[in-house]
Amino acid sequence: MDITDCILSGFAIYCNKIQHFYAPLGNRAAAAICKEESPMKRNFIAKRFQSAGTGLTLDTAALAKYKDIVDLSIGDTDFTTDEAIINAAFRDAKAGHTHYGDPKGDPELISAVCKAWEEDFDQTLPRDHVLVSASSCLGMSLAMLAILDPGDEVIVFSPYFALYRAQIELAGGVCVDVPTYAEEDYAISEERLRAAITPRTKAIIFNNPTNPTGMGYDLSTMEMLARVAKEYDLLIAADEIYTTYIYEGDFRPIRTLPGMAERTITLNSFSKNFLMTGWRVGVIIAEPEFLDVMNRINGSLVYSAPSISQRAGIQALEMRKEIREKYVTAYRDRIFYSADRIEKIPYLSLVRPKGTFYLFPGVEKTGLDDKQFCKELLERAHVLVSAGSPFGKTGANHFRIACTVGIDQLKEAFDRMEKLEF
Repeated sequence: MDITDCILSGFAIYCNKIQHFYAPLGNRAAAAICKEESPMKRNFIAKRFQSAGTGLTLDTAALAKYKDIVDLSIGDTDFTTDEAIINAAFRDAKAGHTHYGDPKGDPELISAVCKAWEEDFDQTLPRDHVLVSASSCLGMSLAMLAILDPGDEVIVFSPYFALYRAQIELAGGVCVDVPTYAEEDYAISEERLRAAITPRTKAIIFNNPTNPTGMGYDLSTMEMLARVAKEYDLLIAADEIYTTYIYEGDFRPIRTLPGMAERTITLNSFSKNFLMTGWRVGVIIAEPEFLDVMNRINGSLVYSAPSISQRAGIQALEMRKEIREKYVTAYRDRIFYSADRIEKIPYLSLVRPKGTFYLFPGVEKTGLDDKQFCKELLERAHVLVSAGSPFGKTGANHFRIACTVGIDQLKEAFDRMEKLEF
């Protein structure tokens, strides 16, 4: 008997012992220990999740592959949360704010939200109209789960934030794209909107200012949406998380228009406006009957937003004007610098932004689709951006730039892009 036979013989004896040991489990289970056999024959993943997702994720493989990469792909603010906010959170943590809080939100934070809303927008906001959530992203999901029955339709304006479709479909709804076009400066067409409304339409998601295009919508557009919503008895889910980053005029929430408070669910967040992306705290403003349902749903998910993050939010609201003065200018400088550079690159097109820190250039002149272009840009220039296709039908043939790096890095990225030919 050679060494191989000895090993095989020993393994056989071992398997026999294992099978004997696990005999109470049954022959099939015991055999599975010694054989590469799985008793699982079904696909246990829910059918709606068996296809590949289209959401935005950080391309960690690309970041690891290129040492000199310029990452313009993810909208995570590069500034650290203001030191005063961090210090306030630590102070409150040491004072004992480390426990479960009220599922509806820290009472002091809710008071601060109401006070800031009334001061900034001259509209009374009752306390029972506010629910604190663990991010506005969760807030939108809660809103969809609360209002949608299977087959209900929700209108979104394409290009739209890539997760809207998933949030609608997770709640059993149907996502209905109403296109906006670069050649029309992404204006929302009342005619196209009305044509999309059916008896199953329940809500419209309105993002202002917008991710990914950087558009900001004026009062006339909001008045049109309000008129349509009231005529067809629809809800507006208002995604207003970039309200600090308005570069033309002042921001006005659609909730403040006459007759819109009762039919608007407003999603707000500390992530972008206060440079608190990792703290995961947002705010939902709506009628109490909506919030009661959302709170019930939230109880089975996360129960409540992080206590320490909510305490940080109180400090953030107290110093909101200072925050805006300190950081918004930097992002304004970056986005308009980037717009100027893009307009000088012959193979790109651009609608100049009015808000946020995103740009959405077109790549039609390259002859490539958006995914191919992004691949080429990564491989040839080591610049990482987000393809436009996940942002809806009219996102195709575009890509998104997040101006969340400094001017020096933006300059390096555009210098590299200018050298490319297509």
